[in-house]
Amino acid sequence: MPVATTGDAAEASLSVTESTIDEFAALSGDDNPIHLDDDYAAETMFGGRIAHGMLAASVVSAALADLPGDVIYLSQDLSFENPVRPGDEVVARAEVDELLGGDRIRVETTARVGDVDVVTGEAVVLSVSHGDAN
Repeated sequence: MPVATTGDAAEASLSVTESTIDEFAALSGDDNPIHLDDDYAAETMFGGRIAHGMLAASVVSAALADLPGDVIYLSQDLSFENPVRPGDEVVARAEVDELLGGDRIRVETTARVGDVDVVTGEAVVLSVSHGDAN
C-alpha cells in the first residue's frame, strides 16, 4: 500500500442526530447537559442542544484514516469554530500539506457543516506502508 504524499486528500462525513450525540456521551462519559438536556441547552448561548466538539473532531480522524498508507496519529491541534447541532452533516477533509521527514507528515484538517467551519487544525501523523507500522 502506498504512503501519503503532499497534496493527497481524503474526506469523511457523519450525519449528527440526537441519538449520535447520546451515544457519544455514553461512550465518552461526557454528560454535559448542553449536549443532552433540551431544556437546559435552550437556556444557553446556543439556544439548544449541540454536539460534543470531539464528536465533530472524530470525523477528522475518519478522514485521516482514508489517506494512503497506514496512518497513525501523533498529534492534533484543534480549534472549535462553530457548534454542531442535531440534524447537521459534518464533512471533514484531511489534506497532506508537508512531508516532515521519515514517515511523518503534516496534514491540514477541517470539518464543516455546509460552508461553515466547525473544527479546524492540523495533525502530524505517520503514514507507512502496510506491514511497516509497528
